[in-house]
Amino acid sequence: MNAFSCKNLSKHYGRITALREVSLSVEPGLVGLLGPNGAGKSTLISVLLGQTPGTSGQASVLELDVRRQQSKIRRRVGFMPENDCLIPGLTGTGYVYYTGKLAGMSHGDSMQRTHEVLDYVALDEARYRPAEQYSAGMRQRLKLAQALVHDPDLLFLDEPTNGMDPDGRRTMLSLITDLGRAGVSVLLSSHVLPDVERVCERVIIMGGGEVLTTGRIDELNEPHPTLYGVDFTGDAAALTTRLAERKVSILEHTDGRLNIELPDEGAQAAVLEAARDAGATLHGLHPKRSSLEETFLTALKKQGAA
Repeated sequence: MNAFSCKNLSKHYGRITALREVSLSVEPGLVGLLGPNGAGKSTLISVLLGQTPGTSGQASVLELDVRRQQSKIRRRVGFMPENDCLIPGLTGTGYVYYTGKLAGMSHGDSMQRTHEVLDYVALDEARYRPAEQYSAGMRQRLKLAQALVHDPDLLFLDEPTNGMDPDGRRTMLSLITDLGRAGVSVLLSSHVLPDVERVCERVIIMGGGEVLTTGRIDELNEPHPTLYGVDFTGDAAALTTRLAERKVSILEHTDGRLNIELPDEGAQAAVLEAARDAGATLHGLHPKRSSLEETFLTALKKQGAA
């Protein structure tokens, strides 16, 4: 079963095209959704949740049609919006309980789950405080709690670390990772690429309302043709000298490890020769992979050149 899928999905607001012929199938798991402002990320989530009807094409969530089965989707999907959605006057407990009732839960089930998820997101001591008194990080965790109260199979998280300090960001990402291990699928929409790279297994990169790239992060981050890491034992000074003679640049040097740049693509033999002449033993010659940021920028450049 796919977490969600689209076929030729488009959304127009007058002359503005927010989504353009989007087609993709996304398996369950931890998936990042990346793109600059105006890329179509929020519109895609809105259409998948049934909040906004698509102009043309098809979309489904957990094999449920977004046009005809919206109520079933909402019972199985949790949504954490980017902006605050607190209800003035409600405590943390009252707010989460109310969202559980909106999801169709009974009074007893909603109250029990409210306390469970508030404990889970570490808001147990603040549960009876008015939610408008919460800090930015606490409000983010409260929004996650309301998205979890009805025990969904799939979570849509829109900028979940927005406004959080480094400690709060680490806590939020740890919670998301934990949910993934527990079998909950997550679509994490964020502009913070390191967050996505830390948490997610796969990524969707959007731009101009189109899907530019999608796939596993470790496969999309291609190896550099000339950047390598070298693990070795032996005389480091002799090895670096022999490498320099062969026009190999030393970018970083730590005990038993060199980060290097070859003079040309395919010049790995120069490293082997340098090690032989220096009397060093090589234990590994590993190509450096591009970061998710480089993959992201490359996708945007390709779109601009198209």
